[in-house]
Amino acid sequence: MANRHTIVLMQTSQSRATRTFMDYDSISQAMDGICGLYERKLKELNPATRNISYDIADLYNFIDGLADMSALVYDHHIQAYLPYDRQWIKQKVFQHLKKLAH
Repeated sequence: MANRHTIVLMQTSQSRATRTFMDYDSISQAMDGICGLYERKLKELNPATRNISYDIADLYNFIDGLADMSALVYDHHIQAYLPYDRQWIKQKVFQHLKKLAH
C-alpha cells in the first residue's frame, strides 16, 4: 500500500468554514499526519507539560469528536480515488501505531 496518494478531509466543528484537507504521498504518512494533528492539539491544551502521552482510546475520541473526517485514497488500478470513512481511518491509525511500536 506504499505510495498511494491520500487526501484526509476533515471538519473540526459544525461550521462549514472549518472544512479543510491535508494531502500525503501515502496512507502511512496520512496516519502520521492525523497523529501529529492530535499531538499538536494536546500541546495546545497543555502548554506547560513537556512530555504528553496518550493511548489509542484518546486518539479515537479526538477523531470521533470532529464533525467529520474521511479519506480519499488513490487506487492505481482504476486510476481514481476511493473514499473511506472515519472507522477505516481509526483502523488504519491503530495498525500504523502498532507497527511503530514494534
